[in-house]
Amino acid sequence: MVKTYVVDTNVLIQAPYALECFEDNRVILPVVVLEELDKLKNADGEKGYNARTAIRFLEEHRLKGNLLEGVPLENGGILKVETNFVNVNLPEDMPEDRMDNRILKVCLGLMETGESPVILVTKDMLLRVKAQIAGVRAEDFTTEQVSGDGGQYEGRIQVYAPEELFKDFKKKGIPADSVYVCDAQGNRKTPVLVENQFVVLCADQSSKKTQLGRVENGVIHKLEYKKAKPYGISPRNCGQYFLQEALMQPAKKAPLVIVKGMAGTSKTFYSLAVGLEKLLNNPTGEYRRILICRPNAQFDSDIGFLPGDEQEKISPLMRPIMDNLEQLVDSNEELRFGNELELQGKVEEIFERGIIQTEAMNYIRGRSIIKTYLIIDEAQNMTPNQVKGIITRAGKDTKIILLGDPNQIDRPFLDERTNGLSYASEHMKGSPLCWQITLTPQECERSELAMDAIQRL
Repeated sequence: MVKTYVVDTNVLIQAPYALECFEDNRVILPVVVLEELDKLKNADGEKGYNARTAIRFLEEHRLKGNLLEGVPLENGGILKVETNFVNVNLPEDMPEDRMDNRILKVCLGLMETGESPVILVTKDMLLRVKAQIAGVRAEDFTTEQVSGDGGQYEGRIQVYAPEELFKDFKKKGIPADSVYVCDAQGNRKTPVLVENQFVVLCADQSSKKTQLGRVENGVIHKLEYKKAKPYGISPRNCGQYFLQEALMQPAKKAPLVIVKGMAGTSKTFYSLAVGLEKLLNNPTGEYRRILICRPNAQFDSDIGFLPGDEQEKISPLMRPIMDNLEQLVDSNEELRFGNELELQGKVEEIFERGIIQTEAMNYIRGRSIIKTYLIIDEAQNMTPNQVKGIITRAGKDTKIILLGDPNQIDRPFLDERTNGLSYASEHMKGSPLCWQITLTPQECERSELAMDAIQRL
């Protein structure tokens, strides 16, 4: 059955290609959406770019026919701009001059004319609530959604293997099809292992025999960098061994690393440690610099209005990076803060020498980044379109590290299923060029209080 989808502006602002995602159904744009796109087209950053992209799409189809009558889409659907239904009555207490309510009037008007099932598509949860009050069916834009948090790819698995295979593990590895997991009833099942998936390998006859490995071409191999100590840092748990393995691999073998985990699991700390190891302790010329970006819902759109140059504008966002650097440049925990000026000087020297650079997310677009160790912290605050733009900016010998917690999102219209970090994780799963690891709450290393709070709060 052909459906009629009424699309809200916020869908196009997050996914400007959304009008192509409704298959062979009717896609309706209320004229108020055009007005909102017109207001946003000159905005800075992602919002303005996506508004202009959506407007160009509409112009292409205007040239093909009359948008007021309906223009065919490539997927078989029909795109139409709706200017009618201004006199449709709304429920009481819904002002008719509000943009959202004008969209609801279009939905109600289409329903009164006996149209096919009318569905409002919006990223605005409150508008979906108001639609229910008005008797309009409403849905989120689901094309970019991934599985819920419980079903998202974690990049790691615990399996069992026959005891006799362990003796040759370090030399030959273990075939992936020889391991198994057990269900709740104790039945053996052969898991589907993904390329570059990390594995905790347990002997099925001895609880004391455990190995850490990674899947490559159908074989579980030992970790190459298990004994490494980047910038003097040693892994403290299983997750950090896996994280170290992914970060230490050269950009040619692991150009994209996706790390998910709660606060305190050392995602940023370990990423910086490996970067400093590559540039300072063992300067082989693998990377020219460490470049750090940290998206922020409010800051990315308002950077132009802040005083100072770019570095001064973004310095408040980079304070967490400074905190981690203070721990790395002085490993003596007892004496580290004895001389604050000396500690500050060590951190500033790293920036003055150009070893670490920071940049606003807005300025990444359009660049080709070469031989760079690129850290994107708090990547869960990126849209899928932004994360695609970042990954496609990777030039030769650049390594991109996406860090974040899908459960800690500050950006409107994003959640744990639609943010750029989760989107990249799901769509890059199985790529030989992408390594992923999710750190567990039990692997929090920040402090005893942080660990306790994660478990209790």
